[in-house]
Amino acid sequence: MIELKTPTEVQRMHTTGRFVAEVLTEVGRIADVGVNLLDIEHHVRGMIKQRGAESCYWDYSPSFGKGPFRNVICLSVNDAVLHGLPHDYVLRDGDVLTADIAVSIDGWAADSARTVVVGTAAEEDLRIIRATEEALEAAIGAARAGNKLGDISAAIWAVAREHGYPVNTEFGGHGIGRTMHEGPHVPNRGKAGRGIKLHPGMTLALEPWFARTTDQIVFDPDGWTIRSADGSRTAHSEHTVAITDDEPLVLTRRESEGS
Repeated sequence: MIELKTPTEVQRMHTTGRFVAEVLTEVGRIADVGVNLLDIEHHVRGMIKQRGAESCYWDYSPSFGKGPFRNVICLSVNDAVLHGLPHDYVLRDGDVLTADIAVSIDGWAADSARTVVVGTAAEEDLRIIRATEEALEAAIGAARAGNKLGDISAAIWAVAREHGYPVNTEFGGHGIGRTMHEGPHVPNRGKAGRGIKLHPGMTLALEPWFARTTDQIVFDPDGWTIRSADGSRTAHSEHTVAITDDEPLVLTRRESEGS
């Protein structure tokens, strides 16, 4: 069942989204050569506590995870792309770091992710990051009332094809609102004109993620961290978006990205 949010409820989610954006901006600032992933985790815990927010990840126990998840942010490095379990790892020059976070404020959730390069950036890493960002903007552009869910999936897939990246469909976007994961599932590959119709008040977390040379994934022994099956590097971009009567409203947009 898909719950349509009122304009007031969307604004409450926007309040949460602004905080999520602040956290990811801060993670991008502090992620540097020599920084331990656990230090980032604890810094974010402090931000959440100070804001009076609640982590959507803490104690999260989905069917695919080796739960419960006992961290407040996912930190995935290099060939890891999703659900990276923060651990005792010191970032190195050239590492690709994906940070993914969802929190709730006053009962309303927002979810966002970004990928950055630590230190010296290789062009091929920048290219795949830009591709996920471009795919995310294309997905947002398709998130309009009257369109179909498949239009969003097709927009992501078109960008992936243009850049030559394969697309995994096991994990993708999702509805969000009172909880982190609501219906519907939003695959990162699909056909335009297919699926449910989009209506004002729908709120979706759109999250294209690509691996350089495979659409297959493997899990780490920790039961959470998902990596590309062939060890190729990855990237992931995500925003929470509200469908309105007019333009789509990005609830987690960072100031550095503009409007």
